[in-house]
Amino acid sequence: MAVYSIVDLEKITGVKAHTIRTWEQRYGLINPKRTQTNIRYYLDEDLRQLINISILNKNGHKISRIASMAPGEIEQAAASLSSPGITREGQFDALTLSMMEMDEIKFDNLVNTHIQQLGFERTMLELIYPFLNKLGVIWLTGTVSPAQENFISALIRQKIIAAIDRLGPGESAQMEKILLYLPEGERQELSLLFIHYLLLARHFRVINLGQDISPSDLSTACSLVQPAYVCTVISTAFETQSIQQYVDKLQRQQLPCPVFLLGYPVQGFEFRTNNQVQFVQDLDQLVQLVEGKLEEVG
Repeated sequence: MAVYSIVDLEKITGVKAHTIRTWEQRYGLINPKRTQTNIRYYLDEDLRQLINISILNKNGHKISRIASMAPGEIEQAAASLSSPGITREGQFDALTLSMMEMDEIKFDNLVNTHIQQLGFERTMLELIYPFLNKLGVIWLTGTVSPAQENFISALIRQKIIAAIDRLGPGESAQMEKILLYLPEGERQELSLLFIHYLLLARHFRVINLGQDISPSDLSTACSLVQPAYVCTVISTAFETQSIQQYVDKLQRQQLPCPVFLLGYPVQGFEFRTNNQVQFVQDLDQLVQLVEGKLEEVG
């Protein structure tokens, strides 16, 4: 059973600590436990209750009305709100709750409703990616276990793979080939899988090499596939080498096409490059580059 401070609750739900105290003292909505030194702490059921309250409050329910409801009514009312019908913050709260409870049905209902009404691509860009950014902040608090993070990541991975499978491989020999991979030690494949989907949806032929690809393995694959572009994602800092050292290794391979690097660790840094390795700010810029709508960036 996890134990949370009021600061943890604020970071997870976005509800200010002062507001949480007001809801406790004025409305009795949450009943914190206290240590022997009189410091508040909260348990899993308190977090779930607060997330449900937050969902309702962010969607127009007055806190006085919520306070008159039984806990079961609050949960039912929050669950009855459809995904695109609730506020952006409320959607993130609902996803957070499905992760904390490890509730696949709740996740599926939320995401599938969003996909049906807005499409898969918009669901990823407007719901899943912002949620993953929020998850990164929550992770720093230590209130999310590896099991919970892996649970939600696996569900998102399933959705992307299913979307890729529905599109099927590009069959035209005239399509440009784009080779995707993750460097050695890089484990965060969700972004790479979504890039795979985006490019397939735009009728490119995509060859995804997956994880743990060395520069020499990449060179071998390029000689076989002859891609128009190579793309990779870096989401964690390298432990045994700097990104500049990795860029130098890629450039020594003298690959036959540009290599695009995405990921927040490469943004805002000055790297030595001969322009074979190029740094891309975001997914939109990547798509425009491979579609020829932008000049290649240095």
